[in-house]
This record gives sequence, structure tokens and C-alpha cells, in this order.
Amino acid sequence: SLDGALVPVIGALPAAMAASEQNRGLLCPKASGAEAAWVGNVQVIAAQTLGDVVRHFTGQSPIQPAQPGEVTQHNSTKDLTDVKGQERAKRALKIAAAGRHHLMMVGTPGSGKSMLAARLSGILPPLSAKEALETSMIHSLAGLLDAGGISKSRPFREPHHTASMAAIVGGGRNAKPGEISLAHNGVLFMDEFPEYPRTVLETLRQPVESGEVVVARANAHVQYPCRFLLVAAANPCKCGYLTDPIRACARVPICGEEYMSRISGPLMDRFDLRIEVPPVALCDLDLPQSGETSAMIAARVATGRAVQTARFAGTSMRVNADLEGRALEDVATPDADGKDLLLRVAERFGLSARGYHRVLRVARTIADLDGSADVRKPHVAEAAGYR
Repeated sequence: SLDGALVPVIGALPAAMAASEQNRGLLCPKASGAEAAWVGNVQVIAAQTLGDVVRHFTGQSPIQPAQPGEVTQHNSTKDLTDVKGQERAKRALKIAAAGRHHLMMVGTPGSGKSMLAARLSGILPPLSAKEALETSMIHSLAGLLDAGGISKSRPFREPHHTASMAAIVGGGRNAKPGEISLAHNGVLFMDEFPEYPRTVLETLRQPVESGEVVVARANAHVQYPCRFLLVAAANPCKCGYLTDPIRACARVPICGEEYMSRISGPLMDRFDLRIEVPPVALCDLDLPQSGETSAMIAARVATGRAVQTARFAGTSMRVNADLEGRALEDVATPDADGKDLLLRVAERFGLSARGYHRVLRVARTIADLDGSADVRKPHVAEAAGYR
């Protein structure tokens, strides 16, 4: 600033990483020191003013190296037992969380789609040290780190359907990360999915498949990671009451076909799990809480993730959603009965090669949750049912 004070900067953590790779120290504003110090193997000098910098380097008043900020973890207070009924949807959430499988929920307004999605954070395992650093670097570039602290909670991003392409994918003057990168290692929840501009939806296809997005602008060309769990929610039609003969509009069923056609076939094919969320009967709203709590489900998810962590040790893969090629054949090939069932399902419903492989990945995750070393016919049957 004009009075010589050093103001906070955006991206102190990536700057410290770059300094570490070049075996150098880092000089930064005091407000950014706790963030930059997370790199660990680089000396970070955080000064308040330019005068402090001069006095440090002349030995008049040395500045002690900055210390990392606090590690925080936000425990969700929202529990899945708050959701009455919807046991199939809860099961799908558990599978999605365990294997990072993309989930599409379709149901009438008020059926609980948003309520279910909001409770997904409560069943996901905390970020590992590597994941926390990756996620924090992206949030640092966006200026979202709070007081230099790093969070072990997985990101949960829920952009509005009016968000621009730059807000979702990334862009702007300095090619900042967008929502899909800010959701890296976490959840991207897109409510009212068909209401997003078609260009935005189609742009999701490549990042969902590859886990990376390239933000290209005139003055910058940046590649960001974006391995997120995509959860989409949609009404079955414009009015939302396609299956309700009393409240449905006069254009049924054409309105439903036109509305869902806003989601292209190739994009829909990228959802591993697709479920209908039926409306909850009014008489069921007075029932007491039932089913597994979020803590119980989180423990099962953590066990499934631990199996995958051991399976993929030493590889670039982390969860079953990353399986492809020979690795997919090695760990997800079902038994003879399961393979026969999958072939019949693929022929009957015209599954694409991508759809076929996604069923196998989901079946592998279901087997992991079941504690089974092999993928069997019941696992394939359940996985196919979600297509």
C-alpha cells in the first residue's frame, strides 16, 4: 500500500509450493504467512511493512519464520435420519460417497432431493493430508482460505443455475478456478440441473470424465484438477408434477420429455447412479426417525474407502470411480453369473461401453461396502438397477 504496509495476497500457498520446488525461501505479507507456512519445507518470512523487511535483512530486527494456521474440520449437524422414508435414495448416497460415483436424482418438488444432498457431507470421510493440501491450494488461488487455516472437511459447492460459464468452469482476468475446481475432492451439487444453460452443461462432460479442466484466456492458460462427486437434482418436468394426475399440466407427457431432453445423452451417460425420489406421504412425516444415522453410514463409507486406498496404493487412482482399462478388468470383473446378467442387461437396455464400465465400477463399490473380495451377481444386479 502507499504507506508501505504489505497487503494480503491471493495464492500464497501455491507461491510457497513454487519456492519449495526451487529450494528458495518466501517473503510474503504477514496476513498470508500462516497460509504459506503449510508447505512445511520452505522458510516463510511474513512481514507487516516494507520497513520490517529492511530491518530483517539488515539484521536489526529478524522476523521469526511463520507458523502454519489451524487445521479445522466442520462436523455437519444435518443427519440422514431427518429424512423420512427415501431408503433407496439413502442407499444411493452411501454408494456414491464410498466410490465417488456421480448421482442424478429426479423427483417432484418437495420430495427431499436437496435435503438428501445437503446431508452428503456428513457421510464423507475427512480429507487426507495430501487431499487437504491440494484442495487448499485451489481455494488459496480463489482467495477463500480463512486466516491461513486448512480444512479437513470436504468442499460442498452448490452454484445457482443462473451462474455464468466462468463461475462454473473458471475464468476471469487471471483465469481463476471455477466451482468445479473449488469442489475438487468434494461435492458439486447442481440443483435444478436442466435449468442450467446448455453450454454450461455440455462443458461439464470432459471434466467429469478426466478430472481436469483447462481454463484458457488471452493472458493465461491454466489446468486445474477437478475430481469431484457430481450430484444433480431435477424435477421430472417444467411444472414438476409429471406423475401427479391432479397437479400435472395439460402437456403431459410431452413436457417431461422436452424438459429432460435439455440434458444431453452423453452427459446423462456419465451419471453412475440415477434414482427417482418419490414424494413422501403426509402421514409419514409424523413418523419417528428411523434408519441408520449419518455417523453409522459414515463409518461404513470410511471402511469402503479404506479398502480402495489399499487397493490403489502406488497408483494415481484413489477410488473406484477412477478405475479404467486393465485395472477395471482386474478388480471389477464379476463372477460367471454376474457377467451373464450384465451382458443381458447391456443388450436389453442398449448400454454404451461407458455405461457398461460404470456399472462395473458401481458393482465393485457395492462389493466393497458388502465386505466382499469378489463382485458377485447381487452386486451387479443392484448396480444395474441404478442405470
